[in-house]
Amino acid sequence: MSAERRSATLESTTTIASMSTAAPTDYSVAFVTTPDSQVATNLARRLVEAKLVACVNIIPGLTSIYAWEGKVNEDPEVLMMLKTRTERIAEVTRFVRENHPYSVAEVIALPIADGNASYLEWIGKTVPGTPGAK
Repeated sequence: MSAERRSATLESTTTIASMSTAAPTDYSVAFVTTPDSQVATNLARRLVEAKLVACVNIIPGLTSIYAWEGKVNEDPEVLMMLKTRTERIAEVTRFVRENHPYSVAEVIALPIADGNASYLEWIGKTVPGTPGAK
């Protein structure tokens, strides 16, 4: 076995060993679209400062094609990818709805089934749990 292959095998084994033991529903990723980078940056900073999310990735250059008020629209948008505790999704959604320029803001959350244990632990340390939550 070549040194490169041994290294790849070791990396693969290490990755598997460092996966999280957190319950699949402890953490979530949420997607939010905004009309531009300025809105996304403002929302992201405020969400992080409020400790509702640990991190927001802002992904520009998105094109959305959607049905709205009886017609098909095509608009440039910016995608926000938020990482947080699942128990905080309702608060994140409320915050986005109250501070977003769209009348119907997109907030779609999915549970994080698994991942880098130290990253998921960082989310947990950065975003406090809600009192009384599991």
